[in-house]
Amino acid sequence: MITKKIGIIGCGNMGGAILYGALESNVLKKEDVYVYDIAPAMMEKAGGWGVNLAKDDEEVCQKADIILLAVKPQNVSEALSQCKGALDNKALMSIVAGVTVERLRSMTGTHPRILRLLPNTPAMVFEELKAAKEIYSAIGIIEMVPEHLIDAACALNGGGPAYVAMFIEAMADGGVKQGLPRTTAYRLAAQTCLGTAKMILEQGIHPGQIKDMVTSPGGTTIEGCEALEKGAMRGAVMECIRAAAEKSKQL
Repeated sequence: MITKKIGIIGCGNMGGAILYGALESNVLKKEDVYVYDIAPAMMEKAGGWGVNLAKDDEEVCQKADIILLAVKPQNVSEALSQCKGALDNKALMSIVAGVTVERLRSMTGTHPRILRLLPNTPAMVFEELKAAKEIYSAIGIIEMVPEHLIDAACALNGGGPAYVAMFIEAMADGGVKQGLPRTTAYRLAAQTCLGTAKMILEQGIHPGQIKDMVTSPGGTTIEGCEALEKGAMRGAVMECIRAAAEKSKQL
């Protein structure tokens, strides 16, 4: 369990998920967490988890040792300007897409230790690295990449759930077209993706190997693979990641 005081600026979908996961996993104690969000509904949600509700961003920084910045990219400058000098010599963990360490530092006007996460750790001291890993491990796996690859990681991992959901929806639509009930089609498509992902992550099987294992000579799967290749699925997905990465760089 982390013993430092943790502040969270922005408790929306991602910030809230991180906080909830850390509390449920006993990584954080609710009395050690200070939260501020401009949306009353988000503050109400955080209050329901028993954490301390701050009156503004500055109070979060004053009370906490490590501050998680989880606002939208367009709101970063305003949020950091409200922190004033309270960020000086504090640790700032940012999960904001497209905003580099250099830009974050210029916005603060002070000298915090900045930890850019998806996760990325360009300036962590050991204890803060350990704290970040504990918090993020409560909601998923941790992969460390250099900052120049953070936009690629954001494009792949940040937007990934949307892309996978679209693929599951498309698979289900195909099943419905062939006569399957909608609920059955969604369940089969989602379970297929889940099982395949577990084989890759837990057994270390290469995706191409799984494809070869399932694809019998002259069978149904190879017919489907040919249709996907004709539809340029691989190229479309690669272009999807490129476009998202470019957008991340522009933010």
